[in-house]
Amino acid sequence: MTQTTEPIDRQAVVARHAVTLTAADPQHALTVGNGDFAYTADITGMQTFRDYHDAKTAMKRGQVAVNTATMSSWGWHEMPNPEGYVLDDAMSRYDTARGPVSYPDRYDMEQAMRGNVTDENKPGAWLHANPQRIDLGRIGLQLRSTPGGDIETDPAALSGIHQTLDLWTGIIETSFRYAGELVRVQTAAAPDSSRVGFRISSQLLLDARLTVSVLFPYASEGFFQTSDWDSPTRHTSVLTSGTSGSASILRQLDGTSYRVDLDTNGADITASVEPHHFTVTAAQPTLELVAAFIPDPTAPREQGAATGGFPMVRDASTRSWKAFWTSGAALDFQGSSDPRAHELERRTVLSQYLTAVNSAGVTPPQETGLITNSWQGKFHLEMHLWHAAHFATWGRPGLLERSMPWYLSILDQARATAARQGYPGARWPKHVGPDGRESPSPIGSLLIWQQPHPLYLLELLWRASDADKQFTLVNDYTELVHETATFMAAFTEERKGIFHLPAPVMPAQEFYDAATTEDPTFELTYWWWGLEIAQLWRERTGCNRKEDWTKIQDNLVPPHSDGGRYTAVATEPHLRRDDHPSLLAAFGLVPPTPLIDPDQMEKTLLNVLETWDWPTAWGWDFPVMAMTAARLGNPALAIDCLLKDEAKNQYSLVGHNAQMGGILPLYLPGNGSLLAAVSLIAAGSDKTPGGFPETGWTVKAEGFIPWPSTEHAVGHSAAR
Repeated sequence: MTQTTEPIDRQAVVARHAVTLTAADPQHALTVGNGDFAYTADITGMQTFRDYHDAKTAMKRGQVAVNTATMSSWGWHEMPNPEGYVLDDAMSRYDTARGPVSYPDRYDMEQAMRGNVTDENKPGAWLHANPQRIDLGRIGLQLRSTPGGDIETDPAALSGIHQTLDLWTGIIETSFRYAGELVRVQTAAAPDSSRVGFRISSQLLLDARLTVSVLFPYASEGFFQTSDWDSPTRHTSVLTSGTSGSASILRQLDGTSYRVDLDTNGADITASVEPHHFTVTAAQPTLELVAAFIPDPTAPREQGAATGGFPMVRDASTRSWKAFWTSGAALDFQGSSDPRAHELERRTVLSQYLTAVNSAGVTPPQETGLITNSWQGKFHLEMHLWHAAHFATWGRPGLLERSMPWYLSILDQARATAARQGYPGARWPKHVGPDGRESPSPIGSLLIWQQPHPLYLLELLWRASDADKQFTLVNDYTELVHETATFMAAFTEERKGIFHLPAPVMPAQEFYDAATTEDPTFELTYWWWGLEIAQLWRERTGCNRKEDWTKIQDNLVPPHSDGGRYTAVATEPHLRRDDHPSLLAAFGLVPPTPLIDPDQMEKTLLNVLETWDWPTAWGWDFPVMAMTAARLGNPALAIDCLLKDEAKNQYSLVGHNAQMGGILPLYLPGNGSLLAAVSLIAAGSDKTPGGFPETGWTVKAEGFIPWPSTEHAVGHSAAR
């Protein structure tokens, strides 16, 4: 590797990977947003072709689609619950060494997908689906070839399409021709509010062949979570007039209410005959429209110049994204002879943009961010680390810090979960909404690898912060650290002086029998590292290390091995060769610990690469392998793993890492874990330097924060 110290021309790097589209594709949608709010546009720069991007409609055409929704971190809804279902209704009892323990596991995903849920699973199905994140509304063009004619529904009617997402400014520029006339659209989101703005220019505006539609759906309880456009009587949308060219729409969906404020440069805003449908009409060649989505419908409305109009939204977006790209870390691979270098640079640039838009909010994100719903829009807390850990190692800790107070907000519920199971401390849920109630699942309720995540995320934050911020973090989160580690210590089971992770437990490789599985390799090492972080935080508050935690660390059972290679778990079957090869995270994501022998882990990695069923792997599995190779001191193998040519390790033209067709047409844990792995390759750890392969790579790197290591980073790894 040739590594230079010259400053990186960051704007040039980002500009190389601006997204340009010249044709409609249901998988290609562009998003503007700020971490807590996002607007996703189709090929018109707005949300014009609704059915074309609908997941269910696309499946009937044999296609995969990315929805064009408007979503936020605050927009949630709960269906009526006439049966009064509570979590206890979805519990099953498991035998443990401490006696019977109840877990909320009565949920069947296949039944939910088919819509034929049995009576036994109905409470779990309702609790799993509620609350759900809502589509706040669609704002799209209405195109007619003649005045008063039918509205165009087929993007094939457009010609001369050219659409660009300028990543440096966060602005989408779109142009196309329809009915012989040119249409230009600019789209931008405000950096600090739920506001999106548009500038539309076309002669079609003059005779209303082009108008703007504002349309609202009901929430959806279906598995695919496409918005419900067929239940107009279940919600209300009330237009209230404002000053000239402005109006507000009051929205009510059962117990959820919000407001949409529309401000234009003098256009008419009227209610259409169709319920929940409003039309913006401008008898001039340029229409400027700003839509502000307000979570509190009683909040005072901004008036006149205070709204700022489209220029204010556009300029704020430009300033904010420039500040983002000029902060933190950067990489420049220009000049590399390895043909993969350009693609890796493209993936890192687009992943930075997508995670900033979707994964940097005040709550942990869902797997598909603020673009489209997956799993009812809820968070998967075991994915939070993959979504957001890279913000710290890329030198942007503030973007990670925004979501950490949410853990404090549900700390009492996490304590209650642990207490219900007979433990002290706090046990964090897996599948959850902003209210903190875990969702029933035969997998999620028994998963444990999310438990150390808050500790690791806080440690990464601490290492990326200055002394004043470090003091604040320790002051704010010491209780959370203690309660998290207290549960972890209590969860272990001592047998003849050796500590185990006992059944029932579901490993990160989620297809084992939780009732009989014990001592998963990754989770054992992560338990050691999580307790070590908690010990470090005790020392930072002036306390001694806890002796009972040290005893557990010193006496954790070694991970099971077979033929000189690690297995996934210590119980039969010891290793399935499908789904996540998560055992590799025991030396990669987790720094070196006394539990892992690097030589044995190297043999394990090579065996996984040779024998795994790769079509069953997931987007974050390839970065995991890359991190393991990097910790082993083999950057060439790390790059091979990171860019392995497999179905679930592809990144679309717009940067999406699709996994499961219409269920997961994008997968942000893939983007975030890629950035995590790249930062480990580039920066190394506290005790081992980073670096790209010696041959074929010319790299400029700046601003990275090394990953944590421990006193055990010696021997095989350090020698390389």
